[in-house]
Amino acid sequence: MKKLPRRINIKLKIWRQQGLKSKGHFEMIPVKNVSVHMSFIELLDTVNEQLTLEGKDPIAFDNDCREGICGACGAVVDGRAHGPEKATTLCQLHMRKFSDGDTIFVEPFRARAFKVVKDLVVDRSPLDKIIQAGGYISVNTGGSPDANALPIAQKMADKAMDAAACIGCGACVAACPSASAMLFVSAKVSQLALLPQGKPEAAKRAIGMVRAMDICGFGNCSNHRECENTCPKDISIVNIARLNREFIKASFTSEQ
Repeated sequence: MKKLPRRINIKLKIWRQQGLKSKGHFEMIPVKNVSVHMSFIELLDTVNEQLTLEGKDPIAFDNDCREGICGACGAVVDGRAHGPEKATTLCQLHMRKFSDGDTIFVEPFRARAFKVVKDLVVDRSPLDKIIQAGGYISVNTGGSPDANALPIAQKMADKAMDAAACIGCGACVAACPSASAMLFVSAKVSQLALLPQGKPEAAKRAIGMVRAMDICGFGNCSNHRECENTCPKDISIVNIARLNREFIKASFTSEQ
């Protein structure tokens, strides 16, 4: 069995941009003696320490939980959102996926709806606006109901949970040639459409969230399936088919 090196030397070709109206460019940064056990986010931490000691501006990037839960760490690595490892967020991508001497290209999520804030940081608030347009249910608060008060078939519950796994990172948008948010929207719509709690507002939800998606400047689904292929939570495009059905039904029944 071939023994993997414990340390590697790489070059980062990373996107630098001061703001939305600034002209961006790639900057080459050599990084030596990188532990293969580092996550990619830890690599960026190390690079920023190096840049700070050199009196240079550190790289701006998003991150939060660093446990593969929140998806805030999104960036495009070697042309793939969240990097080359399937079903993995960038903070869970480790440097053992790369080889000694590699040149790694790193750039922000690119989409008309995602404006560059600085370097790798983009404004993903349009996804929040879509959720505000219908990604919720209206219920009276009170004591918790009994677990078996509202029977739900196991098959439907499993499908709803699969859709609910979406973390809203925006990788599907960055991967889509049309910069579509259909996978994100369909996951949020499916999660509620499959459950009885989501039925009363189903029509309003489908119309409202699709409308918000269009207003925010996202593109339309082009059936390339890049969204499904790059999603860190393996959300299926079956949900997009469900969204289309929900939208068509809503078009006939909704007053909007």
